[in-house]
Formats: sequence, C-alpha cells, structure tokens
Amino acid sequence: MTQETLILTGMSGAGRSTVAHALEDLGWYVVDNLPPSLLPALVTKGTGPQGKELAVVVDVRGGEFFDELTHALAELKRSNSDYRLVFLDATDQSLVQRFESTRRPHPLQGKDRIVDGIARERAKLEDVRSQADVAIDTTNLNVHQLEKRIGEIFGTGKLQGIRVNVLSFGYKYGIPVDADLVLDCRFIPNPHWIPELRPLTGLTPQVSAKVLGSDGVKDFVHGYVQLVNSMMDGYMREGKKYVTIAVGCTGGKHRSVAITEEIARQLSAVGAEISAHPTHRDVGRE
Repeated sequence: MTQETLILTGMSGAGRSTVAHALEDLGWYVVDNLPPSLLPALVTKGTGPQGKELAVVVDVRGGEFFDELTHALAELKRSNSDYRLVFLDATDQSLVQRFESTRRPHPLQGKDRIVDGIARERAKLEDVRSQADVAIDTTNLNVHQLEKRIGEIFGTGKLQGIRVNVLSFGYKYGIPVDADLVLDCRFIPNPHWIPELRPLTGLTPQVSAKVLGSDGVKDFVHGYVQLVNSMMDGYMREGKKYVTIAVGCTGGKHRSVAITEEIARQLSAVGAEISAHPTHRDVGRE
C-alpha cells in the first residue's frame, strides 16, 4: 500500500536544506536534489526503505528543470497520485540578505544582480507556487524556528483530516504571505494602553480575559469558528490538508495572540478531522 509522498520545492535560499534535515530528524526518508523527470516513478513507489514516509526535494536550479517540474506535476495529477506539494518562500529582501550573507550568487542571476535572479526564479515558479498544498513563508524564521514549524506540520506523519495553523502576527511587521485566511483583530480594545497589561502577552490569563471579555468578542470568535468549520468539507474535497489562518493586531502581542489561542482551542474541539495549533510569529519581537 502506497503512502502520501511529500514533494518539497520553492525559492532558492528559502530553506529547502533546513526543511530536508528537519524531516529526516522526524523519521522521513528524504531524497534530495531529484531531477523532476524522475518524480512520477518515485511517487508511485510511495514509501522509502523500511516503510518510512517519503519526502522528495526537487531542485529546479537548472533552467530546463522548471518545465520538467511542471510536466511532472501534471503527470502526477493525471494519474491521481497521492502527494502533497510544499512550497518554501520568502520576501525578495530576505532572500537577497541570505545570499549576500553567504556570498553566493543566485543560480539564475548570471552577470546581473541577485535581485534579478530572484525575479526570474519567482516568475518561473509562479505556476508551481499556485499548486502548492502547503506554502511556508520563512522570511521571519531562523533555522531553529523553521525546524520547529516543520515539526508542527509534519511531525505526526500523514494527515487524516485538515491541519489548521492559527498564526498570530503584528500588522506593523507585515501580513504573513503564506496565509490562506486573514482576520483583523484591531477592532478590539487594545490592552497595550493598560499599564499593568502592557508588558504581558495574550498568552497570560490576565490579557486573555481582558481581550475575550470585551463586548461582542466571544460571539465574534464563536461565529468565526463556525464560518471556518463550514469551509472544511470544501477544503477536503479539493484535497487541501493544511490551512493557515493569520490573526493580526497592531503589534502581534496582545489581542491577536489571545484570539489565536481561543480560535485554535475551539477548532480543535469541533471534531477529529480538524487539528488546530496556535503559533505566534511576533511575540517577543518588540
């Protein structure tokens, strides 16, 4: 019996090697730098040695590999193969900084600037990015945080239902690019203006009680959870197994954190087919 295969690709410099090592640490059998033309045969096999779950890292640095990857994914779809496509991304500025810090040229920059190589790669991968089942923005993640995120998503192996990552963030640091749904909590009174709550976060009982106790907030959260739950059957019909809900407030410290925790708690209680987990991108960043 074949199992679901993980296909990992994305922008150069976005963290493919880190993710590959993290998956190996989680017990996956990882095939690195596989030419895309070999994907269909390997995905059909479905498992690695000793029945380990299989992850394949596809390197599209060679110019001809972009077309090969598109054709390979089309063949996998035609054959109804069981796979999940994971795409790693980061902002152009972050990718430039990473290449400059390692003093390596971008594989597509040629005699031009790093940013030119990034632009060419992004354009070539646009179609692949649109097909991704899981998109992970690594812009604000260091190596250890990225490894932790991979453990949260793939540590339990193949998903039987939908895994929902509820991610708090601060608008002043930017909206997460990997968000499927974005919820704005800035309509809730801000605990930042209460001196005794200012140094605390939404993870503390005091701030959580203040946020959730504001007029209409509990009804709002309950209604939003019902809305999201009503979408789950459709997501599953479309084969989507990982959803990121980004919950934002001004700084990502108080309101969004408390709301994120409550949404994750209520979604997890809905049913066994939904596994919801809170993550806080900007706590401690100020």
